[in-house]
Amino acid sequence: MRTCVAVAKAAHEVVEEAMNAGVWVFGGGLENQKASIVATDGTVTDGPYPEAVGGFCVVDVPSREEALKWAAKTAGACRCAQEVREFMPDPAVGN
Repeated sequence: MRTCVAVAKAAHEVVEEAMNAGVWVFGGGLENQKASIVATDGTVTDGPYPEAVGGFCVVDVPSREEALKWAAKTAGACRCAQEVREFMPDPAVGN
């Protein structure tokens, strides 16, 4: 099986597992050819930005340790390291 097809299949299997576990919120691939950087003065610089190739997923889990476990599954499926970040609550909007 071609590498990109195998990676996509493996990644979709992890997404399905997360959905079945009830932790999947949303995610998707990122289109690097249409990326734009908007500066603080409003200046727009269009990509592509090859370093931004990839995607993201959001899971709702009770702990950082659980998030790291899902990231490890995703890393194995996608054959690349994963960055893990936590959303910060915003009391102004009730989260």
